[in-house]
Amino acid sequence: MIKKKYYLIKFFIISVALLVTDICVSQNVDFKSILKGFRLNDYNRVSKSLIKIDTLSISDYDKATWYYYYSDYQFRIDKHDIAFEYITKSKNLFVKLNKIKDAIDCNILAIGVLSHQNKLNTEIEKDLIRETESYALEKNDTLLLSKIYKRFGAKYIHLHNGEKAIFYFKKIIPIVKNLTDTIRVGYCYDNMATAFLYTKPIHLDSTIYYRNKATPYYIKYKDNLSLAYNYNNIGQYYKLKNQLKKSIDYFNKADSIPIRRNILKSKLLFYDNIADTYKKLKDYKNEALYLKKISKLKDSINDTQQNIAISDLDKKYKTAEKEKQLLESEAKRKQNLLYLITVSLLLILGTTIYILSYQNSKRKQKLAEQEKELETQKNLTLLKEQEITTINAMVDGQEKERKRIAEDLHDNLGSVLATLKLHFENLKINRTKRKINQETLFNKTENLIDEAYLKVRKIAHAKNAGVIANQGLLVAVQMMAEKISSAEKIQIDVIDFGLNKRLENNLEITVFRIIQELTTNIIKHANATNATINISLYDKNLNIIIEDDGKGFDVEKVDLKKGIGLSSIKTRIEHLEGTFKIDSTINKGSSIIIDIPNS
Repeated sequence: MIKKKYYLIKFFIISVALLVTDICVSQNVDFKSILKGFRLNDYNRVSKSLIKIDTLSISDYDKATWYYYYSDYQFRIDKHDIAFEYITKSKNLFVKLNKIKDAIDCNILAIGVLSHQNKLNTEIEKDLIRETESYALEKNDTLLLSKIYKRFGAKYIHLHNGEKAIFYFKKIIPIVKNLTDTIRVGYCYDNMATAFLYTKPIHLDSTIYYRNKATPYYIKYKDNLSLAYNYNNIGQYYKLKNQLKKSIDYFNKADSIPIRRNILKSKLLFYDNIADTYKKLKDYKNEALYLKKISKLKDSINDTQQNIAISDLDKKYKTAEKEKQLLESEAKRKQNLLYLITVSLLLILGTTIYILSYQNSKRKQKLAEQEKELETQKNLTLLKEQEITTINAMVDGQEKERKRIAEDLHDNLGSVLATLKLHFENLKINRTKRKINQETLFNKTENLIDEAYLKVRKIAHAKNAGVIANQGLLVAVQMMAEKISSAEKIQIDVIDFGLNKRLENNLEITVFRIIQELTTNIIKHANATNATINISLYDKNLNIIIEDDGKGFDVEKVDLKKGIGLSSIKTRIEHLEGTFKIDSTINKGSSIIIDIPNS
């Protein structure tokens, strides 16, 4: 006779396939990895994914969902007592959250777990079935009704009432066809084949007919577990027909199918059928081989202990559930209170630290700005002092120069001009009286004129011998750089090339004023620590490059027409027929290039 255990397994397969889809709606925790593990029958992946989830920090709904998946995992690795414990936890939590549909889905998995146990009191199972059927009828849930009809069909097979079982399985087929769920049509055909074994009279031909109708569905959808049991049941058919060798072939086909769920109990069923068939064939050697395999498998399965554990656990759980809920509620309240106090203290502490840090930062920033302002004022004072000194020196130099020119004009040129006047008077007198040789007198007069010209030229050369207190452009710029650098806030280096000869006095003074103005701008605005003044004279062209490593600025945003300092410099350079170019990058310093023709 076909083992009853198989049909209960079949019911579980159909129910869980639907439940996995239903239970993963409206969840916050990502259970995708777990679901993928179930689809691939990769239970190692399922186990690792379940362990990764911290059940203490997730919502109650996600915790109930986690209980469900953990129960399903334990069921698939044949730990039925643990599976029943956690599916009961899942259902009770869903009920508490008023998630009745999810609780009903838990009933389906619980029925599947209980259906795997032999000689177990079925009162719990009956209660689950009644509750699920009432809900399905109330909600007009055809899919859920199909699950219940499967359960009724399996129940009537268990009671050996084949006609009733076939009646319920036939009701399922139009439902699953409307859902385009063709794999479940295969399940119905297989279950109907079993039901024909319990009709009066038994219809063996109908049994093999529906078995063969189910087989293509399992192959198409790669349902290896169902296909293995299908081959096993076909083997049972040929065994009843006394076609024992053909029966062995189908039993071996069933054993050869790779399955990932319910492995131990399935193998035990297949080996038991193979051993019994070899016994009928009087092949005692192979019978002994499979009996030995059966003995090893039975050592790994302890249904009796699991049944007792499930029954005891159900009683303990019902009596302790209220107390546990109260304890969990109180513990959660205390945990939330502690969390609130901790967060509040951390918030107050963090706010205090932030305020103190902010105030201290503002004080430091203010002090730094004051110190910077003082240094700027100090540098500006140095520049002003230098400018005043330079102006004073120029004024003194000019006064001395005027005095020297006056003395030269009086002492040298004056006597020559007086003598020259006498010679002109002699020429005038001698033109009529001719006492002196006229040519000799003209030569002396011409010599005096040449002497006066040379003295005037000498005075002019002496006047141009100095600039800026007789020191010259290069020396003046070097002195300015040295004085500014002595403050130790900015280092200014002066580099020169080709300035072996002096420039025209007015040009040197103008260039010095331009360099002085640009240096002042660096001190005021650039925040630089180093600057370079490069002055070179090449091929009648004076080139000046002033660079700094300061904060730079956006050249496009500078309006040279509005800026007084830069505008003045640009105007002076244009007056000298020169060019003025600014190159600056923010945070990378500035360069100013000036080219002035030196004719």
